[in-house]
Amino acid sequence: MNRRLVFVLLMVLLSLSILVANTIELEFWTHEDPNRTPLEERFIEEFQKMYPNVVIKRVTQSSSKIQELILTAFAANQGPDIFNMSIEDEFAYIANGRVAPVDYEAAGYKDMEDLLASFLPGTLDPVKYEGEIYGLPLEITNWCILLNKKVFRDAGLDPEIDYPKTWEEMMEVSEKLTIREGEIITRRGFDFRYPYYLVAFMPLVEQMGGKLVSDDGKTAIINDEAWLNFLDYMAEWGPNGRNLGSPTYKNARSLFNMDNNDIGMCTTGLYQLARIKADNPEFYDSGEFMVVPFPQFEDAVNYVPAHYYGHYYMVNSQKPKENQEMAWKFISYMLSHAEEYLEKVAIIIPTNELLESETFKNYPYSDVFISDLEKSTVVYFSESSAKIQSLIKEAVESVMLSGTSSRDALDTLRRKVQEVLDDQY
Repeated sequence: MNRRLVFVLLMVLLSLSILVANTIELEFWTHEDPNRTPLEERFIEEFQKMYPNVVIKRVTQSSSKIQELILTAFAANQGPDIFNMSIEDEFAYIANGRVAPVDYEAAGYKDMEDLLASFLPGTLDPVKYEGEIYGLPLEITNWCILLNKKVFRDAGLDPEIDYPKTWEEMMEVSEKLTIREGEIITRRGFDFRYPYYLVAFMPLVEQMGGKLVSDDGKTAIINDEAWLNFLDYMAEWGPNGRNLGSPTYKNARSLFNMDNNDIGMCTTGLYQLARIKADNPEFYDSGEFMVVPFPQFEDAVNYVPAHYYGHYYMVNSQKPKENQEMAWKFISYMLSHAEEYLEKVAIIIPTNELLESETFKNYPYSDVFISDLEKSTVVYFSESSAKIQSLIKEAVESVMLSGTSSRDALDTLRRKVQEVLDDQY
């Protein structure tokens, strides 16, 4: 072998060793969404071409499973470089110093003011803590009511006129839509999003003037009458009442897309439209569904739509600085495709540019969602919001499934939430 060839081979090996030594590997954990996967896999490929020394591993799990995995990983100091969850599950990572503040320069902003000016006002407030911003939003989501027109017509109702505007009407309309075999429901008119008590159930309490905690965050359960009315409503909704639905049935949202005459209405976000299009193009193209606003009680003292929540990308503060910088660059690269996320996944990255675009204004039912969003407030979040949500779940399920009185369920809920708040402060 001549000396020149040996020299070339040595230089190639040296270059490879330098490349390997300088490789930045990023672990990116996110919740499953079939419509996001091809899009984000393409973004990863494009980003890795822009930065050949970067390798990104994308890992997906269900929304509930990823909460457990991230909690376990961080407990072992083995958390991913990048992750996202709903803010009520993520905030504890900010408060406990487990995530890094946004690197404004790496993310493509001059400073915090430049970043804030780029997004819909208020949408970064949930990740602003002690003067820093700790996340960038993959999506801001609020829920309305998705309705199957065929189910309405099958029950002799006009969906354009007879859709429920109030929770009292929701119960009456659902009774007309429901089909049973004995006590078993084979078609529900509507059912709630039972795992998501803070987003979809607390608004019912707040419409009647109740609160989960006092304004200073230290006292649990405000306005007993509102809470008791809410729990009475849920008891009447359940199998021991009018038997219209139950947390024991399959999630209504997950059934809706198939158009199998087993659900008339469900609570969901704009993203559902993209999933209908992917799961059942014939149903999507038929136009046999519509979106209507989140109902209010007839005697509501406050107008409260479903709370909005955000899935925010966050970066692990334990990772090396070079990983953190590259993580923010990658996050910013993904979020720069807001119109594509809307068109292909039907999720809203709340940049002012997107919300002012014709793409957003022309998207089906975006006007219904944005109208409710403008009246909505962010979901309750704290270091203990996941625990508190589980306690609301216990209270609701006890009156629906176990025959517990609303008063007993409320007294237990108050005591347990107060214990959580006392520990928190």
